[in-house]
Amino acid sequence: MNTYERPAIHRIIASLLLAAISSMAVAREKAIDLKLTAAQIVDKNVAARGGLEAWHKVDTMIEIGHLETTNAAAPLVPFVLQLKRPNKSRFEIHSQDSTSVRIFNGTTGWRVRPQRGGVPELTPFTPTEVKAALDAPGIDGPLFDYLAKGVSVDLDGIDEIDGHKAFRLAVFLASGAARHIWIDATTFLDVKSDRKVQTATGESVVTVAVRNYKLVNGLQIPHTIETIGAAGHGSEKMVIEQVIVNSPLTDHVFTRPNVPMRAPVNPMVGAGPQRMPAFPAPIAPSAPPSAPSQPPGPNPQ
Repeated sequence: MNTYERPAIHRIIASLLLAAISSMAVAREKAIDLKLTAAQIVDKNVAARGGLEAWHKVDTMIEIGHLETTNAAAPLVPFVLQLKRPNKSRFEIHSQDSTSVRIFNGTTGWRVRPQRGGVPELTPFTPTEVKAALDAPGIDGPLFDYLAKGVSVDLDGIDEIDGHKAFRLAVFLASGAARHIWIDATTFLDVKSDRKVQTATGESVVTVAVRNYKLVNGLQIPHTIETIGAAGHGSEKMVIEQVIVNSPLTDHVFTRPNVPMRAPVNPMVGAGPQRMPAFPAPIAPSAPPSAPSQPPGPNPQ
């Protein structure tokens, strides 16, 4: 083969590769059933994530990882998120030898903020924060057992997310809050969601992208969750490094921390990015009632 023939051969190979890629894309599009109903899409999503039975067996979940923030002073911040059914959560952030906590026990919540001098201060959730916590996805999200949760789901359209077709579902929670959830039309895994929030300047939209699914105890769990905040508030990426399923968590983990409390403030005054501040030491819950004394014996653990 002389030097004049080589470019022609390369062009032929390139054309064949492009044709093959195009053919695969067409086949993929044909394999997508665009006539599915909202209920059928939800059923396929539940199955893709591990199935209803497997998720029903999950009572607690602990996620450990780090946040990638736009805060130059703390671009990587370790976190621990503890979840327990039906709607309990404890979110801890550890930064520069300090910790901050948000706790919700299913009805009431608390935030711990640092104060000058290193003394933490407890603030109860505002009514808006309680509502947001009640509407949070929890362990499995709004699509699992959605009818039993009083959630309604409509097929709102089909969009392209990161080069792939995705069903756009309009999701209406029992509280009346609305969400959009995008389900990949091939894998049937969640890829994106959004919700409206109130800010100091009015109503805005928070978008959450989920990706990097990994199999944990038979469950498909996203290990990268990127939140794009309300206008001007930047983005924050949650990178999950470890997921622990059904580790024992007592309700005491989600009780009011034993630190000084002050009255809640209006979150709309001077609203900015909702960053979790830090304080000098881990905050323990209030002490539980003392148990009756027992005779000495072997350690049950």
